[in-house]
Amino acid sequence: MTTSSPPASGASPQDSAGLTRFNALPREAAATVLTEVCAARDWAAALTEGRPYATPEALYAASDAALAELDAKGLDEAMAGHPPIGRPKPGDPTSSREQRGMADADEGLKAEMLEMNLAYQERFGHVFLICATGLDGKQMRDALAARLENPPERERENARTELVKINRIRLGRLLAEPAADAPA
Repeated sequence: MTTSSPPASGASPQDSAGLTRFNALPREAAATVLTEVCAARDWAAALTEGRPYATPEALYAASDAALAELDAKGLDEAMAGHPPIGRPKPGDPTSSREQRGMADADEGLKAEMLEMNLAYQERFGHVFLICATGLDGKQMRDALAARLENPPERERENARTELVKINRIRLGRLLAEPAADAPA
């Protein structure tokens, strides 16, 4: 499996403070926060049990390793936590932010994505998963069209690789969040 770099090079003081807060969370609270990052419970449990992390990079590496270890059921659970591209979960700012590239797509592209998403789900049995952050609708459509041609085993590994990217971005945002009691 190929891994990507952490979302930012080096940790900011806010990331360090965020990591300290994350490390200090009670076990149940940490698991809850992590299942908002990735719906796979085994992934969240592995990261929860691996605390404390000395650096954000150590947390990212643990995330990558836990994703690599997910069995088929765990990978299915992780993928099930993601809405189809072009249809973010209503009221979910994370999926809306991550799929921002589809927001400005014309109705024809949106309809094409819906049709291709359905074909993908029928062929592979799971949602098309791509790290959509920074991609526009045409880039997502082109990736979906190309990946529809893959064999199922390869596509599951593509989904796992995309989860690595998504989880790193989400963990980076988690660490960058201001403390709950700090002024916004």
